Amino acid sequence: MTFAFKSVLALAAMFLMSGCQTLGSGSVPRDRMGYATAIGDSWKEQMLLNIVKLRYLDTPVYLDVTSVINSYSLESNIGLAANVFPRATDGNNLGLTAGGRYSESPTISYTPLTGDRLVKSMLRPIPPETVFATIGGGGRADFILRAVVQAINGIYNVSTAPSRARRNDPKFIRVAEALRRIEEAGALGVRIETHGDNTVSFVLFRRAVDDDTDADIALVKELLGLDPNLDTYRLVFGAARSHPDEIAVLTRSMQGVMGELAGGVEVPQQDMREGRATSRLSADGGAGAEPLMHISSGSERPADAYAAVSYRKRWFWIDDRDLNSKRTFRFLMMFASLAETGGLPQAPILTIPAR
Repeated sequence: MTFAFKSVLALAAMFLMSGCQTLGSGSVPRDRMGYATAIGDSWKEQMLLNIVKLRYLDTPVYLDVTSVINSYSLESNIGLAANVFPRATDGNNLGLTAGGRYSESPTISYTPLTGDRLVKSMLRPIPPETVFATIGGGGRADFILRAVVQAINGIYNVSTAPSRARRNDPKFIRVAEALRRIEEAGALGVRIETHGDNTVSFVLFRRAVDDDTDADIALVKELLGLDPNLDTYRLVFGAARSHPDEIAVLTRSMQGVMGELAGGVEVPQQDMREGRATSRLSADGGAGAEPLMHISSGSERPADAYAAVSYRKRWFWIDDRDLNSKRTFRFLMMFASLAETGGLPQAPILTIPAR
């Protein structure tokens, strides 16, 4: 009897202890990956939805996840019943009952992007040094310049944005493609100098790499009207240069980039005829007039999409097999992160200890 009673108590203690061990640090990997994936997917969907909205001249809305607080609760109970009859021929009866309840209560905080943060993140032009630093970090120069830059030293890029379609200067594509080859040869760099409160950026060309690269560098200098005797040029914001030692870059804002990408939204013909959505510059607008990203649409949710959203009783999505569109969208998300400067800092993602 004594041995059986002790065994039951030991079993109960093991039950309670095993329940406690499943919480605490063991929940970190699951929660961190789970919430990171969910927040990342929702960020992609929000960005995609806002691009589609711009095609319909609808107002984009930006909502940030500022904190995720997750609390846990584990409740356990155990019961013991015993019937002890010293003279009983059928023996003694012992009964054990156990139960538990586990609950998880996440609290997620959202903050709308408004005011100064909206201006800095979405409406202010992307700094030229950010553009060239991204190129220097391995981004394709022809793709990045076409997506982010409106003009460079007075040479204008094509625009497929529904509200401001523009045919490009053929020189722009030549400059962008030459810069891509120069960067791939390792002959393009960016230097940033700080003098007190002022920051000055420079673009550097490294000659004598090979004959083809030297020819591309000479071509870029000629097309941009740069001093051919220099290899370092000051990088400034603007549509046209003031001096032959400057590279003036007129960049787009994040919302401007999204407006360009809105030209690649597949809009139903009925919406076009009824004037619900804007038109875009057709592909015969010259080299580079084709959209940077294609967003498909249909009446049913796609089975395998990189990102998909529902809007106006239709589904809009990026095909998971469309690597070019996925690459474009990835750079868009990266530039959105880089454009987030100043304002309120992000609150940490916290996990409350288990109770």
